[in-house]
Amino acid sequence: MSALEDIKKLLDSNKIQYKCWDHPPVHTSEEAAKIRGTPLESGAKAMVLRSEGKCLMVVIAGDKKMDFKKVKKAIGSDRLTLATPEEVQQVTQCAIGSVPPFGNIFNIPVYLDQSLLRSPIINFNAGKHGTSIAMSVDDYQKAVQPIVVDVAQE
Repeated sequence: MSALEDIKKLLDSNKIQYKCWDHPPVHTSEEAAKIRGTPLESGAKAMVLRSEGKCLMVVIAGDKKMDFKKVKKAIGSDRLTLATPEEVQQVTQCAIGSVPPFGNIFNIPVYLDQSLLRSPIINFNAGKHGTSIAMSVDDYQKAVQPIVVDVAQE
């Protein structure tokens, strides 16, 4: 199954409401917000990282940048790198920029930056550059069970 199919199955089985739609492909948070007609801060950037030989996911608002020092502190490790495009593809079967913020479907832990809690709705690419999902942040947290952290740059 694709990431999109896995997400829909998870959400449907938990009776979680969401909106899914196709649009022209986007590769940045700014492009995505513009084509979706949504605020940049409601967009979720899902980044796959590596620490001590294991992958993890950090999800942050589209208008924020990740602070590596804060992530290291949150995960309790001094070793942290972005996964390579090949590693991201291997772990998620998705291209960089299309990875959905559902690390749980890829069996990797998810760290959600508190910046995404500012908006009641979360928007994200759903495994493809041209497919988006919108859903409530509360339902997202129920579905993913992320560890909420402060990892955005000031």
